Order: sequence, then structure tokens, then C-alpha cells
Amino acid sequence: VEENLDLFQRMRAGEFEDGSRTLRAKIDMAAANMNLRDPALYRIRRGAVHHQTGDAWSIYPMYDFTHPISDALEGITHSLCTLEFEDHRPLYDWILDNISIPCHPRQIEFARLNLEYTIMSKRKLTQLVEEGHVEGWDDPRMPTIAGLRRRGYTPTAIRDFCNRIGVTKSDGTVEMGVLEASIREDLDRTAPRRMAVLDPLRVIITNYPDGQEETLLGPNHPKDESMGSRELKFSRELWIDRADFREEANKKYKRLITGGEVRLRNAYTIICQKVIKDVSGEIKELHCTYDPNTLGRNPEGRKVRGVIHWVSALAAIPTEVRLYDRLFTRAQPDASKDKPFQDFLNTDSLKVSSAMLEAALAQAQPGERFQFEREGYFCRDTKAAQSGELVFNRVVTLRDSWGKG
Repeated sequence: VEENLDLFQRMRAGEFEDGSRTLRAKIDMAAANMNLRDPALYRIRRGAVHHQTGDAWSIYPMYDFTHPISDALEGITHSLCTLEFEDHRPLYDWILDNISIPCHPRQIEFARLNLEYTIMSKRKLTQLVEEGHVEGWDDPRMPTIAGLRRRGYTPTAIRDFCNRIGVTKSDGTVEMGVLEASIREDLDRTAPRRMAVLDPLRVIITNYPDGQEETLLGPNHPKDESMGSRELKFSRELWIDRADFREEANKKYKRLITGGEVRLRNAYTIICQKVIKDVSGEIKELHCTYDPNTLGRNPEGRKVRGVIHWVSALAAIPTEVRLYDRLFTRAQPDASKDKPFQDFLNTDSLKVSSAMLEAALAQAQPGERFQFEREGYFCRDTKAAQSGELVFNRVVTLRDSWGKG
């Protein structure tokens, strides 16, 4: 014992080279569980720089030695680990039984969470960060708590997801749709409604008085009157989404066409009378007329094609909107034996839109979540807000349309 203590003190003092000495537990070299065959407890790492203690130490404990002691010192009652630690539990218990500490945590193992279209390995996530595929550990595409929080996921949604998938001893992969369904259901109940035009197309209402602006009311939530309403500015010039107009379309197309009539959400009906194009043939703006008798009621004797969202050009807020999608194109990107997981990165996992937002969104708080009507759920980016920028991240689409074209 004295000789071993002397050698250990000399290891601590940095007298020996790396690999020349180790401190091992004397248990049973004939044990059926190889983790009990006199496992190493400390090894020499001269020159290693620790993020807290610098280079003050030249010896470092092994994980199997540190794990139970750290749990006991912190008063952990149940240490939850993935299945690969099941064979290490006898050593975990042996160490606790042979040290002077009042707390004896219990280690319980369960299957690792694997989620489609992402990776959960910390080593591989580190590669994504270090290789610049994402902007950091809090990138909204990362399956980290920091990433999910910045994306706009709520604690309620994450807890609901955990309840849905449960705890199991069998390895498996959970569909991304399960996680997305949890946040959709939560935000459908709690997120105020707002209008945002992600791909703006200008509309001129030719029979609306030039320079006039009126204030309309829109409900904050169609299913919850207690959430109240907000003011919407209406004027001669509006923005609609470019995808909401076609010059010609069949009857299944329920949006605006030349000569067709649609309702503007919470406002009037309009009919497209004329299409203005630039020299390249791209549609520049639409000239429409409105029916002043259709605020809050249907037009008499005719049926409108559908309802579209809009923003007043006079009150619109130009804003960057980030459309986040799944990080990988393959459900299990690290399952290939022939290609590295980086080969399956989704190049369209982030698209940036120069959008026009309704005026009420100027008051959005960092991290506050909304439903952009007919577009999806969004939240104000907390990182951009630190420098005063108004940027919105897409949390999730209104419905699961992944892989459906």
C-alpha cells in the first residue's frame, strides 16, 4: 500500500511519462464482467490543459471512476444512462461501496434516443460545428436544448414529446413527425395569429382612395376570444404572397387569378383586373378593385375563390425570416457504410426570406412565438435580438408536408 501511495503521489507530481504508470482498482482479474478486471482509475496526461484548472494536474481519472463519485457528491438518486453502460453498472456500484460517502445513487439504463433526419452523437454534432455546417451549438437546426429553444420549441412541447415516445430498452428511431406534432399542437393552442408575406407581390387597389388608410380588427386567435384582437392597417397599396396569384388556373386553385375574386383575411374582397410585368416578363404588380360592402360579410350573388393573407404596404415591416427545415435529407444519415453522414446534409435546411410583416410584430419580444397565418409557426430569434435586429425563425410548418413535393 505504501509503495502504491508513493507511486501515485509521484504520478500526481508529474514525475512519470504518459502511459508509464496507471492506478488500477484491485478487484478480480477472473471476473466474468471485464469491467471488473482490475480497471484503470487514473492515467497520466502531462501537458493536458483543462478548461477550468489549466495545466495544474498531470493525472486524470477515468470516466468509470468519476461517474459514480460525481453522482454521489451531487446527491443524485437515479443516474439514467443509455444501454451501453449496463455492463458498467457493477463497477459503478463497487466504487460506491468502497468509498466513504453517504449517498449511493442507482444507475438505470434505457435505449438511446435516435431521431430521424438528424444525429444525436455528441462527437458528430461537434464535427458539424467545427466544420462550419451549422453556426454553433444553438443553431436552430441542431437537436440540442439550446438549438430547440432558439428554434422556438417550448418546454411543454418537449415534455409532451418525451411522454409520447416513452422509455424503452429496445433501440429504435423516432420519426421527426412525432416531435413536430408536439410543437404544432402546443402552438396551435397558444400562439397569437399574425400576417406575414414571405415572398411579396405588390397589389394596387385602384378604386381605393389614394392616401387613405383605415384601421381594421383581426382576432389574435380564432378559437380563443380571451386572447383579444389587434389592429390591422388597410390602404391602397398592399403586399400579397407571390404564390397566391396565377394568371390562369383551374377551379382547384383557391387563390387569386386574373378576373377572379378572393377575400383578404379580416378585410374586403378584391378582383384582379390587370397584371403589370417588367421587361423580363416577371410579374411586377397587380391592379385590383375592392368591394367596400364586403367587410365582414360575403358579396351578394357571387362566390369568392378563397381567402389569402396580406399586409398594408404603408405599415409593413421589412424583416428577415429564416425558413429552417430538416438538417439531413436521409432519415438515418449516419447509417451508411459507404458515405460519411455529411454527404446527406440538406442544402435547403435554411432559406432566408425578405418578408413584409404586419405592424403588430414590431412589438414581438425575443423568443415570442406566433402563427404566421397560412405559413407556419415562427418565433423572434433571441440571438439577433441581442443586437436589436428583428429576425424570425420558422419553428415548424402548419402541417407535415416533408417529402410530399
